[in-house]
Amino acid sequence: MPPIARHQVRRSKDRARYDRADVHAVLDAGFLAHVGFCVDGQPFVIPMLYARDGDGVLLHGSIASRLMRGLADGIPACVSVSHVDALVLARSHFHHSANYRSVVCFGTARVVDDPAQKADALARFVDAILPGRAAESRPSDRNELAATLLLRFTIDDASAKVREGGPRDDPADRDLALWAGVVPLQTRYAAPIPADDCTVALPASVRRVIANDGAGT
Repeated sequence: MPPIARHQVRRSKDRARYDRADVHAVLDAGFLAHVGFCVDGQPFVIPMLYARDGDGVLLHGSIASRLMRGLADGIPACVSVSHVDALVLARSHFHHSANYRSVVCFGTARVVDDPAQKADALARFVDAILPGRAAESRPSDRNELAATLLLRFTIDDASAKVREGGPRDDPADRDLALWAGVVPLQTRYAAPIPADDCTVALPASVRRVIANDGAGT
C-alpha cells in the first residue's frame, strides 16, 4: 500500500483492517450505507440501502433522481458503513469512546441496464435486508424495472476500522472510585405488525428472524 493511499487509516492505525475478508464482513453485517460524492462543486452524503455484490456494492434509486444520475456518470464516490457495538465508559471524560466496526470504500459506479440483471439485483436487495424474503414476494415487473436506476459501485480501495475492548484509562485514574466498563449495544427485532389489509400468516423469513432474535417473547 503506498504511503499516501486514500484509504490508509491515519489515526489509531492499530484498528485498521485492509484484508478483503474484513471489509466484506463489515459490509455483510448491514444494509444501510452513506454515499458521498460531489456534483458541480457541491458535496453530498446520502443514506442508501445497499447489497454487496462480490467486490462491489449494488445501489439503486429512482431514474428521476439527479443525484443518482450523477453517480451513474462515473464520478468518484465514497461508500461508508458503520456499526456501533458498545459504549465504552471511562473514568475520565477524555477516554470515553465506543466499540465499532466501520468500512470506507472508494470507487465509481456504473449503470446496470440488463433487465434480468436488474431483477436479480433487486431480489438480492430484498434478501440483504431479510434473508429469504425475495422468494416470498412478487418480483419487479417491467414498469418497476424501467423506473429504477441500478448502479454497481466498484470498490477500488477500501479499509475497515475496528475498536474492541474496554476503556483505556490513564494509569493515574485507575484508583479513582468511579465505574468504568463497557455497555454492549444490540439491534433487536420487535414483534411484527401486519399491514391493516393483510390476512395471511407470518412468512418463514419473518418467523425465522424473530425466533433467532427472541422478538415477541
